[in-house]
Amino acid sequence: MYKRPTKQQQLRQRITMFTIMIVSIVLLVTAIVLSLLGYRLDGDNGRLEQGALVQFDSIPASARVSIDSQATTLQTPNKRSVMAGVHTFMFERDQYRSWSKSLDLVAGTLTRLNYVRLVPSTVSTDVIREYSAVTAMKAAPDRRSLLVQTDSSRQVFQKVAIQDREVRSSDLVLPADLYSQSAAPGVTHRFTLGEWDESGRYILVQHDFNESNEWLVVDTEAVGRSQNVSRLLGINFSDLQFSGTSGNVLYGLTDGILRKVDLSGATISRALVNGVTSFELYDTNVATYVGRDPASGVTVAGLYRDGDDEPVILERGETAEASLAIDTSSYFNDQYIAIAKDRQVTVYRGNFPTSSRDLSSLEIVETITVSGAVSSLSFSPEGDYVVAQTGAGFVSYEVEYDRLNRVRLSSDEVQTQTMRWLDTAYLWAVLDNKLMTREFDGNYAHSLMPAMEGLDVSLSPNGRFMYAMTQTPTGYALQRATMILE
Repeated sequence: MYKRPTKQQQLRQRITMFTIMIVSIVLLVTAIVLSLLGYRLDGDNGRLEQGALVQFDSIPASARVSIDSQATTLQTPNKRSVMAGVHTFMFERDQYRSWSKSLDLVAGTLTRLNYVRLVPSTVSTDVIREYSAVTAMKAAPDRRSLLVQTDSSRQVFQKVAIQDREVRSSDLVLPADLYSQSAAPGVTHRFTLGEWDESGRYILVQHDFNESNEWLVVDTEAVGRSQNVSRLLGINFSDLQFSGTSGNVLYGLTDGILRKVDLSGATISRALVNGVTSFELYDTNVATYVGRDPASGVTVAGLYRDGDDEPVILERGETAEASLAIDTSSYFNDQYIAIAKDRQVTVYRGNFPTSSRDLSSLEIVETITVSGAVSSLSFSPEGDYVVAQTGAGFVSYEVEYDRLNRVRLSSDEVQTQTMRWLDTAYLWAVLDNKLMTREFDGNYAHSLMPAMEGLDVSLSPNGRFMYAMTQTPTGYALQRATMILE
């Protein structure tokens, strides 16, 4: 016969039940928090240890992930916590070349392997356009178009739209009133493609005629709105670079003086920096430069920010012939500057200084000795890697993980052209008329397709195709390699 529990017994039952529930919730929350922090049970010693979290992703996705030669159930994109130490990760997908990398991971850290671009086992190419002659090809930064020049003496270019699977092309003809002496008899004209602006709409063209030259800002979407910078301002430049995406604001170099140009107001600024040999723009308002100190005559590397009273000299050479290079970028909330002097590369972190007399806002995060003089120095598009190329190879420094990689090129590759950024993590160059790509640390190097030295290559916006110009027995061909299979 059922006997109803007393109130005291019911109270004890409820307390026991609530205690079990609270303990279970606390244990569950603790397990979740520990899991999120990367803790896991080491089966070898039975201890709870904090691991390292790794995030995986690839292009294309759905690659199988193996860790230390052991297959997992993971497919990209995904993540996994592993014990601290050296681990080898491999991505595999049918019809693609496998990718692998070994990393020494630290407990409590996050490592992103989210930049992997898998290469098909067989890279197939097809011809998109054929040309009897090609003198230049420039790829827009947004990867939506290419500008092809077939005759440098003519003001005609072909704009090739590559953002869609169906490639479209159209002729871009500069108006006769845009450039000087267009109808003058006996005048020799030469048009040289310069750099695009970041929007991929405007491009600079240098026009040489007889013993003179001028700069044109060409609007590739409305060519009638193009402008003759030299005529508008009554001044010539040895170099021009876009600032921003309006096509109206530029920085220019004339007689060793860096100035800011505003085409909408037809104005040119005061002398911002004197004695400049070369310069590069970062973002819209920061210029790094190499030149000579007007006072001492030695080579200097410095930085100028729009609105500053004067530039900041960051490094000085010993002589006027000293080899210097400089580049700058930002990563998350920090600003970075890399300076190459002779055989040493120094990477700084902090805020851009306001005076050459006070560099305390910068701290040295890495000093690298390289095998030879640095031929090129650049940060990746997102600022997380810096690469310094020398004759025999290159070094790369990973800003986020404080890792240094040294890559020695083969004897054949030493003769390659300057490596350039294909995307946020991959570099490209042309060697023996073949397009070579590799990761920022030298990993996953491949020869992909025929290509011509001195001409750009480009991925399509979705990364499905790679475009390059190649020479054929009958002329030239714009070829497309399929990088993401159907």
